[in-house]
Amino acid sequence: MQTYDLDDGYGGAAKLGLIVLSTDETLENEARQVLAGQAVSLVHTRIRAEADVTPEALKMMEKRLPEAAQLLPEGLKAVGYACTSASTVIGPARVAELVQDSHPEAAVSDPISAVMAGLHALKAKRIAFVSPYVKEVTAPMRALLSANGFEAVSEFSFAEREDRKVARISEQSTLEAIENVSKISECDAVFASCTNLRTFGILQEAEQRAGCPVISSNQALLWHLLKLAGLKSVGWGPGALFKQ
Repeated sequence: MQTYDLDDGYGGAAKLGLIVLSTDETLENEARQVLAGQAVSLVHTRIRAEADVTPEALKMMEKRLPEAAQLLPEGLKAVGYACTSASTVIGPARVAELVQDSHPEAAVSDPISAVMAGLHALKAKRIAFVSPYVKEVTAPMRALLSANGFEAVSEFSFAEREDRKVARISEQSTLEAIENVSKISECDAVFASCTNLRTFGILQEAEQRAGCPVISSNQALLWHLLKLAGLKSVGWGPGALFKQ
């Protein structure tokens, strides 16, 4: 019998996991831009999401989370549940509980928790808010932000219910929305919400036009997972957050 050696496999610095929505076409592509050339392993699984984004449909994922988490391998340092609106509706604490049932040693993040951590890091309290959602989805998010000390001073929404269309909103449209919403009222940062909304191609320019930091769901989630894993990721991704 041939003998063999064992090592730690991929991801010498850290092994991370993502639970990605079945309707998401953006997060994994943006994650590759952050982790390219880094000694970090990122594995992901999918969770079934309804095509229409409503509070009721988002809440349905609470029952699906345990099974999705179980499909990730052992030994992960941090796991992210990648839905901004659903983590708001389900509640970050509940999300963490459901993921840690399968991965008790892993730190857990989600986009809304990551965004709040990012806003704290940037010392931003007054935020302008850009989202693709309808009002009944944005309202709980604004309420959660407010309960944690962040004031949404202005808001713009594409009012889109269908997640597949969100992935096809052009980055130029999002750039213009960020610039316009930042000028409605004085703000410390702009938050562009939704893991399916593409932003990595325009974040740098968006910050220049807005004159303040711009945080997107994917940028914040990836930054926070790396932070929870104990990594210094300065310069790995776009925007002011990755300069922290």
